[in-house]
Amino acid sequence: MKTIVVIPARFGSTRFPGKPLASINGKPMVQWVYEEVKKCKEVDDVVIATDHEKIVKAVEEFNGKVVKTSDKHETGSDRIEEVTKYVEGDLFINVQGDEPLIRHQLVDEIAKRSKANPDMVITARTPLFNENDIDDPNVVKVVTGQEDNALYFSRSRVPYNRSKNSITYYKHLGIYSYPKEILQTFVKLPSSTLEKLEVLEQLRLLENGYKIKAIETSYDAIGVDTPEDIEKVEKILGGHLDG
Repeated sequence: MKTIVVIPARFGSTRFPGKPLASINGKPMVQWVYEEVKKCKEVDDVVIATDHEKIVKAVEEFNGKVVKTSDKHETGSDRIEEVTKYVEGDLFINVQGDEPLIRHQLVDEIAKRSKANPDMVITARTPLFNENDIDDPNVVKVVTGQEDNALYFSRSRVPYNRSKNSITYYKHLGIYSYPKEILQTFVKLPSSTLEKLEVLEQLRLLENGYKIKAIETSYDAIGVDTPEDIEKVEKILGGHLDG
């Protein structure tokens, strides 16, 4: 199955305009993501999808592959679906353009699981140990059932531990692998009730009967949301991330 990684890179951001081009140790943030994903062995091609000519130019300068998409898209999934019209593929993996610490090993694992489950959406989760994160609405939690199938995604602490038994909460990581047909159908579905309440588009899939497998990983996504986050990421990238 031909597997394509698409990195959405939207120029506009309320808190951080031009974020994909923010310099991290001398390179645009989106270049860090692109170069890491290019190390994948299970991926056939990597494409940056953007709505802005400045990002197109920057990607071309580091010899990356880029597709100019509409500036009307509301979500990364919408932007990736447009790419399916220009780039041939069977599986399309959404890797966030604001996570310069993404590891190619996780992307490869997602790709392998997707090839083994070509009728499902595949995503990832990682254990949460910090109580503040568990209650933080900006940290999305996921509850899974048998075979890692997602039961629900929420900004709230779920499940509620009334029994006071030992429990592990899981953070949802914003990486998705979509079979082309599911992605093309997904973006045409109307926004669902729970999606509107939680402001989580993946709930639209669950409400419409699609299965999402959320595999467990020790990797923890660290996104860049504000200019202040750049310094944190630079310190980490100055360490040992090779391998």
